[in-house]
Amino acid sequence: MTSTPQATARRSKISPEREQEFYDAVLDQLREHGYEALTMEGVAARACCGKSTLYRQWKTKPQLVAAALRASRARRGERTLADVDTGNLAGDLREAARIAAGTSGRDTRLTQALGNAVLSDEDLQRALREALVEPELAAFDAIVARAVARGEITSDHPAVEFLPAQLMGVLRIRPVLEGRYADAEYLVRFVDAALLPALGIGPGERPAT
Repeated sequence: MTSTPQATARRSKISPEREQEFYDAVLDQLREHGYEALTMEGVAARACCGKSTLYRQWKTKPQLVAAALRASRARRGERTLADVDTGNLAGDLREAARIAAGTSGRDTRLTQALGNAVLSDEDLQRALREALVEPELAAFDAIVARAVARGEITSDHPAVEFLPAQLMGVLRIRPVLEGRYADAEYLVRFVDAALLPALGIGPGERPAT
């Protein structure tokens, strides 16, 4: 849908610096109070703006939260899964594990702050999928597609569909099970011990250099 001149003018009034202030206010509220207690009014008060400003830009609380989380990742300038391409599947999965580990503590804390709302709020689920989950799934699809093209695995390998759930799942669950975040060493060992054997790839295969 093409933006109207009025809508464009409204958005142009907010500078990137001011937008970041809004995102910082959202993340602060999320960490301190959790998702359920976070309100547009509270964010507006912390950011010293009217709540109508937030509603004009992001329409709903879920959209604002998802935008803040996405901006937080981009602001850190870290590599994403879309940047991964080592030349073989084993190397790609190990590198994906290292990238995931780089977000472990920060993103896991924020995910925990979202609480039960992630499961019960359909609008929040949709916003998070569009902003965060779907880009990661697309990156996994690209990794698999390259592996298939190289002949490393078949396109219908039964383990392929579980790769994102396994890697992202262990990232989130280790703090619950062991009280520690999943660091790079832990996640790479998980790739070697669980993901690669499930795909029929031997442990001796190393990333291309």
